[in-house]
Amino acid sequence: MEVQALSPETIQDTLSTPSDSIPVDQIESTFSPTCIDLISAPLNSRILKFSDEFFASASNLTTPTPPIHRPGYYIGTGAWYDGWETRRHNPNPADWVIIRLGPAAGIVKGVEIDTAFFDGNHAEEVEVWGCYEVGEEADERLLADGYKAWRKVLDRRRCGASRRHAWKIDAEKVGKLTHVMLCMYPDGGIARFKLYGIAVPVWPANPTEEVELSAAIMGGVAVSWSDQHFGQAGNLLLPGRGKDMGDGWETKRSRGVGHEDWVVVRLGARGRVGRVVVDTMHFRGNFPREVRVEGLDVGDEGEGEINADDERWVEVVGVSSCEKDKEHEFRLGGGVGGKGKTFTHMKMVIVPDGGVKRFRVFGTRAEF
Repeated sequence: MEVQALSPETIQDTLSTPSDSIPVDQIESTFSPTCIDLISAPLNSRILKFSDEFFASASNLTTPTPPIHRPGYYIGTGAWYDGWETRRHNPNPADWVIIRLGPAAGIVKGVEIDTAFFDGNHAEEVEVWGCYEVGEEADERLLADGYKAWRKVLDRRRCGASRRHAWKIDAEKVGKLTHVMLCMYPDGGIARFKLYGIAVPVWPANPTEEVELSAAIMGGVAVSWSDQHFGQAGNLLLPGRGKDMGDGWETKRSRGVGHEDWVVVRLGARGRVGRVVVDTMHFRGNFPREVRVEGLDVGDEGEGEINADDERWVEVVGVSSCEKDKEHEFRLGGGVGGKGKTFTHMKMVIVPDGGVKRFRVFGTRAEF
């Protein structure tokens, strides 16, 4: 497959896709409250194909942790790099990698390219394309030579050595995507590639089927938190039980009497919540002493800021003891906050602090 297989008509139609550069110190504040990284490896995204990865694997692009540096460390092909690096003297216009998103589809709000530790061998320019291809053999269709349904996500942009670059994307113009192609001109290295956006899930046809309303791949997002000193709040919504403490949520030690930490999660859809799971896997000397869970239904108010102290929060799980390495399941009973009540947001409170691997909210999708 070659980049130039894109038709001239396709390129001409998409050259005007708007995008705006974001200062490095504003990247997190711009995207983290409402977006996830749609191609992060823990979301089960998949590298489908690439032009070359002679010096360093393309799979490093979607690693969720920051790039690291090992100066003076060499492997069979040369200096070791935590990123994607292709060989020199590319005979084609660009090197490329094609990635299938973790969620079924996504709405893209931003792109980040990090060239950390690539200096003198960094990609000089990048460009991003996307497509929406579903159904049987979707991957095979878009990997075929001459595939013409790619649409521009990010115009070609220059990159500097060893630095983060980010741009806003006109999501409405780009539309839903299932796959993305990163091109770097003409060759070189990129440490990380992030695609900030909102998951577009596929909901069960049966409205009574239970789903994980809080899951990141179903559109769940951690929108606010008291602290995330050792581990990101968004990790709570990832698939599976993870590999170690590093992919959970962990707060710093508290010293004051009566302290509580908390995280607020916007569910992927308004739902009738039947049970919640608080998983402390891998947190053995630092799990919370106790936990409680509250729910809030803001109806169709939209994505406005949700205050953790909002008086409308309803307790659905009372204060309960926690143990290490355990999935604590709480089934909601009757009463004001019981089974059948609808929520758009859930708040997990840990007492007084500590670490939690996953926070899962299960229920059925509800209409407004």
